Amino acid sequence: MNVTSGLNSNLAAAHRILVIGCPGSGKSTLAKRLSRALDLTYISMDREFYWLPGWRKRPRDEVDRRIGKAVAGERWIMDGTGLSSFHLRLPRAQAVIWLRPPRRVCLYGAIVRALRYFGRNRPELPAGCPESLSLAALSYIWNFERDAVPLIEAALRDHAAGIAEDGPEMPGLQLKSRRQMRELLDLLDRPA
Repeated sequence: MNVTSGLNSNLAAAHRILVIGCPGSGKSTLAKRLSRALDLTYISMDREFYWLPGWRKRPRDEVDRRIGKAVAGERWIMDGTGLSSFHLRLPRAQAVIWLRPPRRVCLYGAIVRALRYFGRNRPELPAGCPESLSLAALSYIWNFERDAVPLIEAALRDHAAGIAEDGPEMPGLQLKSRRQMRELLDLLDRPA
């Protein structure tokens, strides 16, 4: 897929964008770069919503309240798949960028990230949540296409069916390689 075939004026003009995909796919990196290119506030779901110091999970009602407040904003880009919050995020999003590189790329990305930040905080996490890598995380990545993708596809399909009656379809873009991510960023750097 050529990135320009999926990038239309609606996506380029979107003020509220979700970047979703498997751990290690490059969601945070792409979202941060797009936030600068499009002048959108960058929101990390892990840092802002899900985790407290010591890798303690926030209570679900607090997570939903924080997400509701964040998506009420007018200009943002949010990285994180978080299927349990699609019902809060999709209605406010104007575009979805779904990163779907091969499993080996995601595994490599997660391992490199763990080695780079091991024992320290990476910017997408709150203080007190040092980077690590577990067999459970690797297993989740390994099985992401089998376990999570059908749920993501169903959620996006259901959302699209719900908005089809109300107006134009929400722009979506699937990027299946690092090269396509670079093409997207290069395309945004070009003068109109």
